[in-house]
Amino acid sequence: MLQNRTDEFMTSRVIPVSSFDLVIFGATGDLARRKILPGLFHRFTVGQMPEGGRIIGSARSELSVDEYRQTIRDALSEFAPEAANKPQQVREFLDRLDYISVDAAGETGWDTLAAALRPDVVRAFYLSVGPSLFGPISRQLRNHGIAAKDSRVVVEKPFGHDLQTARALNAELRECFEEHQIYRIDHYLGKETVQNLMALRFANALFEPLWNSQHIDHVQITVAENLGVAGRGEYYDESGAMRDMVQNHLMQLLCLTAMEPPSRFEPGSVRDEKLKVIRALDPVSSSDLVRGQYRAGGDQGSYVDQAGNPDSSTESFVAMKVHVSNWRWAGTPFYLRTGKRLRERLSEIAIIFRDPPHSIFPKMQSRRGNALIIRLQPDEGITLRMTIKDPGPGGMRLTEVPLDMTFAEALGEGAKSPDAYERLIMDVIRGDQTLFMRGDEVEAAWEWADPIITGWEEQRQKPSRYDAGSSGPEDALMLMHRDGRRWREIGD
Repeated sequence: MLQNRTDEFMTSRVIPVSSFDLVIFGATGDLARRKILPGLFHRFTVGQMPEGGRIIGSARSELSVDEYRQTIRDALSEFAPEAANKPQQVREFLDRLDYISVDAAGETGWDTLAAALRPDVVRAFYLSVGPSLFGPISRQLRNHGIAAKDSRVVVEKPFGHDLQTARALNAELRECFEEHQIYRIDHYLGKETVQNLMALRFANALFEPLWNSQHIDHVQITVAENLGVAGRGEYYDESGAMRDMVQNHLMQLLCLTAMEPPSRFEPGSVRDEKLKVIRALDPVSSSDLVRGQYRAGGDQGSYVDQAGNPDSSTESFVAMKVHVSNWRWAGTPFYLRTGKRLRERLSEIAIIFRDPPHSIFPKMQSRRGNALIIRLQPDEGITLRMTIKDPGPGGMRLTEVPLDMTFAEALGEGAKSPDAYERLIMDVIRGDQTLFMRGDEVEAAWEWADPIITGWEEQRQKPSRYDAGSSGPEDALMLMHRDGRRWREIGD
């Protein structure tokens, strides 16, 4: 019954998918093989790719169409396990693929690409390339008449290294595309639980009246990873956790948690409210910031070993206390933390409610209180921590229990959440920008983050060391303890 009602609700929001030509620049790269093509294959197998929907891979490599299809067949075998049981669908999906060699920074291949595209379908261009190629590719699409007025362009992070470079990238894209054509992708916004946060708040009368500083003591947002930077150390050493995670992923989670109800569930209204949150953020003082860098642990080296820079002062961990200066959140802090080589891989938003104003139970002091835990990964779901009477005789003894809705258990095996990329790519084809960042939103996030990063660089302070496999630096624990609060344990 629940599944039927869910399907009934979703049909009111689903936008039809038109026939399309999707061109993937960087089509032989890691992201295309791991995420983009497997995600599109899954959309194909569930019937969400219309007849005539085509995917055109593009890169500098001189490959025949058959060679490229074999490359993607191998990628599906590795990154889409269900493909092994669907040989017919794999063949049909591969038949949708074409390949054209294009020099993104030069002139080779653009006329061939222009001739291959159809005039009467949606044209979308996925720039799975470095930011330095966003401008050159966009200009070539314009100069060769490939991008039409209703075409869409998708760009990946990192979207700038600071405010100045973000503005420059925005300017390059806007030379060739209107803002409504630009899709700045953040895969965190495609996660099922992130979208469920909006449904939880705005489709239920239960929580929204309590979603303010009068009832919420504080909010914790955690994105923890148990892997280090091995294999991408050079990139990471130029960015660090603040640029790589806080300025984009954690900022988006903060915005969705703190924003006011939009007037409608449509791109402009949702993104307007997110922007208001970013502009309401107070500057963060140095006393409310913790930077960390992991030591060697187990069979893995330290951060400096994996980054290949023995003098590196780049942070692999950040924790901070943030305030949103508006009426809804006055006095309620948001604690953010993210890091590499922590105890477990975990992403969650924890809403910690205030205690009742008066307790009639003398032994309630040790309880942790009500909390709403929104898990993004692993095991997506929502848990509400409640206090009840411990069953049995012996007086009024209280205990805490979770009201748990793990999606796979609550909705059945058929409710497997789609990968974030496959959802977002199909939103591009539909022309739905709700889950994509707008240019002014990106710039506002950098405007807030830049002074923090500049302050670190000017002070030249080394990050605190923490043990690999731990919860992070001791300083991060003190950030909470001095306020009489504590972090939820990673892996708890």
